[in-house]
Amino acid sequence: METAGRIIVALDHDNREDARRVVDTLGAECRFYKVGLELLTTVGPDVVRELVARGNDVFLDLKLFEIPHSVAGAVRAAGRLGVSMVTVHGMGGAGIMAAAVDAARDFPRLRVLALTVVTSMTDADLADVGVAGPTGGQVLRLARLAERAGCHGVIASAGEVAALRASLPDDALIVTPGVTVPGDAPGDHARSGTPAAAFAAGASHVVVGRAVTRAADPVAALRRLRSH
Repeated sequence: METAGRIIVALDHDNREDARRVVDTLGAECRFYKVGLELLTTVGPDVVRELVARGNDVFLDLKLFEIPHSVAGAVRAAGRLGVSMVTVHGMGGAGIMAAAVDAARDFPRLRVLALTVVTSMTDADLADVGVAGPTGGQVLRLARLAERAGCHGVIASAGEVAALRASLPDDALIVTPGVTVPGDAPGDHARSGTPAAAFAAGASHVVVGRAVTRAADPVAALRRLRSH
């Protein structure tokens, strides 16, 4: 897979106009976008339909954490929108993840990814919610649970990719958010890394947001990311 197809640009905006401006500006430079809770809640599912209609792949980052019936319904709704990836919380357990996978079977292009530990969390944050041990151990634990539940892959930070690639099947997707170019601030991500480091460790995709979307020249910023 070309590197260009492995970089997902996060449309973390609170209005359709800014999101559309980024997509128009990047043009053929990017064909894979992440839509998260902020944009989806503000604009609604039409923003996803528009991206798909323009020939883009969409990563719908819902981080689903609900009873299995509700999760399954949300996954089916995502499939009907034509998205390529949807996320479910690994902390929800095997039942929730299996329900998501089962609901996705009617949509051959839809991949269910399990969120392991969000990249803003540290060991201390996990301890606050009663999870003992290092972050990396929890990531691996949830990734193995996701594999047994049938998930197509996981979401994890760059520093955990190598261990995940050694533990998961060769065809498992490992999507890494929070990537930065050397010298850039990590923002909200306590566990970040560069695209090159993530890909070298075995990531299938990386997600980049403000480093591209808030840049003075988004195209140049995206090309810079590809070179790092």
